[in-house]
Amino acid sequence: MAEQEIEVIHSWSAPRSLSTSLMYSFAQRDNMEVLDEPLYPAFLRVTGFDRPYREEILSKIESDGNKVVNEVIFGPGGKKYRYCKHMAKQRLPGLPDDLMKKGKHILLIRNPLDILPSFDKVVPPSFKELGLADLVTIYSELCELGKSPVIVDAADLQQDPEATLRSLCEDLDIPFQATMLRWEAGPKPIDGLWAKWWYESVHKSTGFTSAREYPMPFPMSLYDLLEQSLPFYNMLRRNVRKTSSLLKSPLPEPDLPVPANKNLLAWVGDEIVPRDDAKVSVFDSIVQGGDGVWEGLRVYNGKVFKLEEHLDRLFDSAKALAFNNIPTREEVKQAIFRTLIRNGMLDNAHIRLTLTRGKKVTSGMSPAFNLYGCTLIVLPEWKPPVYDNTHGVNLVTATTRRNSPNNLDSKIHHNNLLNNILAKIEGNNANTADAIMLDKDGYVSETNATNIFLVKKGRVLTPHADYCLPGITRATVMELVVKENLVLEERRISLSEFHTADEVWTTGTMGEITPVVKIDGRIVGDGKVGPVTQRIQKVYKKETEESGVPIPSY
Repeated sequence: MAEQEIEVIHSWSAPRSLSTSLMYSFAQRDNMEVLDEPLYPAFLRVTGFDRPYREEILSKIESDGNKVVNEVIFGPGGKKYRYCKHMAKQRLPGLPDDLMKKGKHILLIRNPLDILPSFDKVVPPSFKELGLADLVTIYSELCELGKSPVIVDAADLQQDPEATLRSLCEDLDIPFQATMLRWEAGPKPIDGLWAKWWYESVHKSTGFTSAREYPMPFPMSLYDLLEQSLPFYNMLRRNVRKTSSLLKSPLPEPDLPVPANKNLLAWVGDEIVPRDDAKVSVFDSIVQGGDGVWEGLRVYNGKVFKLEEHLDRLFDSAKALAFNNIPTREEVKQAIFRTLIRNGMLDNAHIRLTLTRGKKVTSGMSPAFNLYGCTLIVLPEWKPPVYDNTHGVNLVTATTRRNSPNNLDSKIHHNNLLNNILAKIEGNNANTADAIMLDKDGYVSETNATNIFLVKKGRVLTPHADYCLPGITRATVMELVVKENLVLEERRISLSEFHTADEVWTTGTMGEITPVVKIDGRIVGDGKVGPVTQRIQKVYKKETEESGVPIPSY
């Protein structure tokens, strides 16, 4: 057959990643020729890496990287496609740009937990030998060139080879061929000279085999190397186009309420990290028992509204729960300001500020296990008010009662929110914005997420803060009501008083001042946002515009 210009498919991977199996798979196609690590000799010559077959390879195979790229990888061939298997670490500086710019690229990845246990059969494992950092570099460079590579996880090939190969062929814009699923056992003419050192197990295969149901024990002598390698694998794994249930939920990727929050930065512990890396230890008390305290803050016009008041409550809650080794007030402020500045969030933003009791030395309930100090989390988001503050919302009364101070004092702003969540589930089931929660005697306490007010004959009433959280927004609104020369009454209020009120609104940092137009199917007032509510909304808005702690300039 006459030689012709050929289309090259590059496959980049770390060792022990089923790369040879994938090469065998592509070799079964009737329109494909394959090359087994054509860059390997050049890599050995330039780096001086020691291998038992080094001298044989250098004496028999072209080791000039430029010639290999131009004459071997991109040289003419007898078939339409050429599949080139590469180890990521073999892409050395100074190779021709065409290596990246021409052809199509696959990145084959595998969890280092599965790579490392069998790696040292030929060479001692090391970060450089793995080449995962090189794989990330290749990914980044290809993206910069506008040639985003197809990323395939070896776990998918093991779990469902046909579906994974069909998807891969679709991404490469080549037809799938069923012959890719099987090959004959034994050595192949396409194998590199190093095959007898590395390919013993793959030579026994006739196709992609399922992973073991239970893996081998991990050699803890390689624990440090695992810690170094996993972040690179995880970064690439997030960009796998088609994934199996082994890796993540089979549910489709949900839309975010505010798409811009996909690329936010959060403070966790003592550092600022990207959204997908914003995680705490499984030993953290927040995971072990919801053992933490939190605040919600809003940013308006370059200022954090009521910052000092929120920090007062945060530290009071931490003291009530007997936290030790708490960061200073100034340290918390610095974390807030730095995180906001890094995100450029100077207006219309919300902060979820959390302080956990911290990481434990072993799992268990006792705070005596918390010997690392508290964990600080600053989670900023672009977040407009979460309720319909123009037309109002509907509420339903929950059967779940608000915690009594006899059990867990709501004045401690803690993260163990199951009491509220159970009520919120009732609200969700009733298709309402939130649910009203009663105290043990049947009086209204608050909603699952906000404090609540009513207006009757020009008087403003709100429940005592015996069972409910004495909210920062609640206190601000109470001050504004008095400033507006309205009569304010704080007392026990029955549910029927809310049913028959002229106006009702809720207050909270996340939602601000939210009108309520229906409760338990009963229309509040005339079913529209009332004049007192509108008045309080107006003065509250002015308050947010004029006060707050300025975010330092940078």
